[in-house]
Amino acid sequence: MRRFCLLLASLFATLLAHSQYINKVLEYKPGPGQFVNSSAWGQPETAKSIIGGIMGHLTLGAFGGYVVFKFENPVENHEDNPYGVDFIVYGNPLKNIANPQIDNLVTWSEPGIVSVMKDENGNGLPDDTWYELAGSDYHFSSTVNNYSVTYTNPKKDVATDVPWKDNMGNSGAVLANKFYSQPYYPDTDMFSDVGEDNYILSGSMVKDYVDKSDPSYVTCFGRPWGYADNTLRGTFNGLPDNPYTRNVVENSGGDSFDISWAVNKDGEYVDLDRIDFVKVHTGTLADAGWLGEVSTEVAGAYDVAPDKSVKGELYNIVVKELPATIEKNKFNIESFVFYKGRVVTDKDIIWETDNSSVVVENGKLVTKQTVDADIKATIKLKDNQDVKVTVSTHINVTVDKTQQPTDISSYRYRKATVYPNPSCSVIYIDVDKSSVSIIDLSGRVMKNIPEYNRDQPINISFLPNGVYLVKINCDNIIWSEKFIKR
Repeated sequence: MRRFCLLLASLFATLLAHSQYINKVLEYKPGPGQFVNSSAWGQPETAKSIIGGIMGHLTLGAFGGYVVFKFENPVENHEDNPYGVDFIVYGNPLKNIANPQIDNLVTWSEPGIVSVMKDENGNGLPDDTWYELAGSDYHFSSTVNNYSVTYTNPKKDVATDVPWKDNMGNSGAVLANKFYSQPYYPDTDMFSDVGEDNYILSGSMVKDYVDKSDPSYVTCFGRPWGYADNTLRGTFNGLPDNPYTRNVVENSGGDSFDISWAVNKDGEYVDLDRIDFVKVHTGTLADAGWLGEVSTEVAGAYDVAPDKSVKGELYNIVVKELPATIEKNKFNIESFVFYKGRVVTDKDIIWETDNSSVVVENGKLVTKQTVDADIKATIKLKDNQDVKVTVSTHINVTVDKTQQPTDISSYRYRKATVYPNPSCSVIYIDVDKSSVSIIDLSGRVMKNIPEYNRDQPINISFLPNGVYLVKINCDNIIWSEKFIKR
């Protein structure tokens, strides 16, 4: 009898854990992109991969592309949840593989904005009011609410630039490349709610931080907190990470979300006791050179259970990134203090710089005299100086205006095909005389091949199912590709 009870308890625990993952995908409508229409990343059937676990593989495409999902049960905004976190969303951001000594620094993030909805009319459909979860960048002047983009179908059977126009008078294109040959505009046979001629995607947009100054290693830096596809995985234990401790992976990793961050269309915080639906949309409109468009990816999500024993710092400070070089005497700084992810205004802060010629006065970085130097500035809470953040820039008020930027148009971008992809046993890479490493999404090296040549099979049968990165070093140029182990 005791054994039977133990088996029942184990079965109940298994069923309970399973119910904490995504239970159903209700909508999937991607923006154009290099992985859209592909069976591995961007078809309606692919959306099912994010159900029941956290190792799925779903691209949302360019700005505005989205997925709507639900858990088996409503997600409670529970006061006893660790750090106030109610659910976790997993993507596949990457750490700094070029400088692995910098622990947990995410240098490839494709930020997705998360919104939530309560089933107020009780019909089981996501047709009530969406509330955005206001992340760290929500209040910055560079964030655009009510942004919309119209994508136009080029109506080609092969990869072709997809033109776009936004509601601010800008235009451009989601650029096709030679590495992915299928059309980037969503196939209207598969995506019936995408227009044959064009379609519109809308939502908030945050500034991207794509850095293409080194063409061989393009970076897209992660945001402090509050965005999907932004934080590394940890060792999954059901506990979330503290979203307010940047670049620290304490528990299960992924991106933690608190329903209390919810704001209405006017940017006012709202109090929701629970939510029934979650929406993630690509939050930037950016091109990353040879890496293609910046497109949020979703691998799964997890509903967090209450645990009063988990404690951590709930204050944090966010400062908008400074430009690489400042060439004027006064520069406006944007900074906010948060408590449990909501802006507070009753806390005094202290600014310090490592150069006496540069100070912060009334929210401005002020240069007192001619300076040409790297500057580090630190902002702290006056009554708790362990809560701090550091930003860096280069001050140069005598910059040579005649200096021309380096011409990188002739740089030979590297790309390789990993095939078959997905694969369950072996993969091949179409490169020669290269060193190859297979890395998981937490940055662990799973396999090293010092000398690799094409047609050489790489055994991956020992890998757990999921998404991996192949790091390739050829002629001292480093780049990476993704593949899926099934």
